[in-house]
Amino acid sequence: MIISLIVLLLGLVLLVAGAEALVRGASKFAALLGISPLVIGLTVVAYGTSSPELAVALRSTLAGHTDIAVGNVVGSNICNILLILGVSATIAPLTVSSQLIQLDVPLMIGVSVLMFVFGFDGTIGNSDGVILFIGGVVYTLFLIYQSYKENNPEVQDEYTKEYGTSGRMSWSQGLINLALLVVGFALLLFGSRLLVINA
Repeated sequence: MIISLIVLLLGLVLLVAGAEALVRGASKFAALLGISPLVIGLTVVAYGTSSPELAVALRSTLAGHTDIAVGNVVGSNICNILLILGVSATIAPLTVSSQLIQLDVPLMIGVSVLMFVFGFDGTIGNSDGVILFIGGVVYTLFLIYQSYKENNPEVQDEYTKEYGTSGRMSWSQGLINLALLVVGFALLLFGSRLLVINA
């Protein structure tokens, strides 16, 4: 029991470390190739930070533990809103944009209702998954389109400091970023395996 708990915690640590390495490597690649910092934030960073949930969901689904996959997605969303948002707001007041209230939050509620409807019969089938996936792609493309319309200099400066600017990538930079990507993927795969086996 204790050993399983220790291995479970190790899996969680590896997932976090893998996501960090993956985001770092991919973001620096994108920045050096001249991709807009806003697009990096909306795609590479956004999906990279969700990679632990994706890795666990895929691993558990392939292993036949679909209940873990669903619980992982629902639980992470509940934790993000109640725990992470709650702790952050306790430390300092959070600024809420008009787009968040008018678009993103209603969309989040709508997607949650859609998942409830899809799962009402006891399963979320292949066709349901296709609809959800297409919706995610469309939403991402919309965010990228919006980012080009509303180019925020403060966000540009923040990502330039964090990930650098576009330009020629040296061999050493390329190798380091490639190593981060490979290590990130490896840690995600191994961490998700430990987590699913010992959950």
